[in-house]
Amino acid sequence: MSQDLSRIRAFVQVFDAGGFSAAARQHGRSKALLSKYVTDLEDYLGVRLMNRTTRKLSLTEAGEAYYREASQLLQQLDDLDASILDQTAAPRGLLRVSAARNFGEMILAPAIFVFLAEHPDVTLDLRLEDRFVDLVDEGIDVALRIGAAQDSSLIARKIADMQHSVVGSPAYLKARGTPRAPEDLRGHFCVVDTNFQGQANWRFIDKGATVSVHVSGPVRVNSPLSARDAALAGLGLALLPGYLADPMIASGKLVSVLADYVHTGSSLQAVYPHRRHLAGKVRALIDHLVAWFEAHPVS
Repeated sequence: MSQDLSRIRAFVQVFDAGGFSAAARQHGRSKALLSKYVTDLEDYLGVRLMNRTTRKLSLTEAGEAYYREASQLLQQLDDLDASILDQTAAPRGLLRVSAARNFGEMILAPAIFVFLAEHPDVTLDLRLEDRFVDLVDEGIDVALRIGAAQDSSLIARKIADMQHSVVGSPAYLKARGTPRAPEDLRGHFCVVDTNFQGQANWRFIDKGATVSVHVSGPVRVNSPLSARDAALAGLGLALLPGYLADPMIASGKLVSVLADYVHTGSSLQAVYPHRRHLAGKVRALIDHLVAWFEAHPVS
């Protein structure tokens, strides 16, 4: 089998290089050996794959068909080898990670810093910003996002569940009243976080069914921290992730409403571009984050 692969690889290398001499120089093998391998392959198949002259090399019709399949097969084998090596080798190299600023600073960074301490050969470029980041154009290895990946060109892996709460300040609720059902939100001022996946469409569970309520208000922000501050200032109700809402609820500065209609929780997703195989450093980080958030759940 190894000899068969050597013959196939020699055939592909010779055509890719444009000739036997060029292939011999590129791959450190003798021209005579490459010629023997290609001849042996043709003899085995019983067809001529290449037309050879002193000045030009071209593929026969059978050679073109064989080249297409053989080159794909060798690429798959090379990718498989690289994937296994990535899995067994210690993570190393530069790791570019993207996340929203507030979540990254408060929740994500401590988890990643533990990962770095455990893998000293990895260097980190952590980019925390409240905007949509194009992973391919900006060379990002993995982005941590709350909500499902909407771009079909990306792969998403769930890291942890994330819960949300609708909250308002005591002063706001005293002045405007407390909503008793999701539909009541239509009569309230609501702070819209444009970075939130649903933006002005808040989802709830009512009698086992998911309902979506379109909300509006005088304040639109692009940061959950700013949405929290707007709610604290009495400017309206806000839909906040648990890591921001829970401390404020516990202190009495904000009040949870519609607790019987628990907002359909989203999830923290690791999102990365489609590739034939996932780099070991990225796989190691994602595995670490899954274990970290299992041990340190985010409410």
